[in-house]
Amino acid sequence: MSKDWPLWEVFIRSRGGLSHKHVGSVHAPDPELAMRHARDTYTRRLEGVSIWVVRSSDIAASDPQQAGSMFDPAETKIYRHPTFYNLPDAVKHM
Repeated sequence: MSKDWPLWEVFIRSRGGLSHKHVGSVHAPDPELAMRHARDTYTRRLEGVSIWVVRSSDIAASDPQQAGSMFDPAETKIYRHPTFYNLPDAVKHM
């Protein structure tokens, strides 16, 4: 493995209907090889039905130090919280 290869973040969806979850990272020169490395590293026991690989340098993230200013406006909009709704038992994975 070359240290010049970019870092790729790996997301696996374990079953249909569920969200992709971050499971780790791999180094690879291109998306195709990143996908193969991700498959070989993170799905050895048939853990997934879908894999996403994203170049780490392409991810934009908020700063945890500024969480207050980023998320405080949501506190005054209680209608956005799903606590007021009753879901039928048939609805799964919510």
